[in-house]
Amino acid sequence: MAGNRVLIDTNIISALFKGDVSVANHIDKSEIYLSSIVIGELCYGAEYSIKIEQNLANIKELIAAYNILHIDDETALIYGKIKVDLRRKGTPIPENDIWIASSAIQHKLKLSTRDKHFQEISGLKILAW
Repeated sequence: MAGNRVLIDTNIISALFKGDVSVANHIDKSEIYLSSIVIGELCYGAEYSIKIEQNLANIKELIAAYNILHIDDETALIYGKIKVDLRRKGTPIPENDIWIASSAIQHKLKLSTRDKHFQEISGLKILAW
């Protein structure tokens, strides 16, 4: 686990839940963090699914297994800078993704995601699992 501290995006967790072996292997070799924003997105997906209880149970296992990052005043300051930068460049991205990126930058973590729009954020280190 040493050295590879990674915040994982919602789409990476979804791939894990679908049995993506490559994602599981990367997770096993990394120190994993989850944003409370990602947990919220996962809970939305679980509540909207036909397997609500099973999906919520899976989310609770993630919460117990990994480090959870919460939004605070420092995250908000980073969020503001990122959002202004994106607006000036004319490259808006979803609000939740700005919060997720802000958490990664704040805690000096790499972000594992399959969303290309994160590349628009200066200073964010991205892993494509």
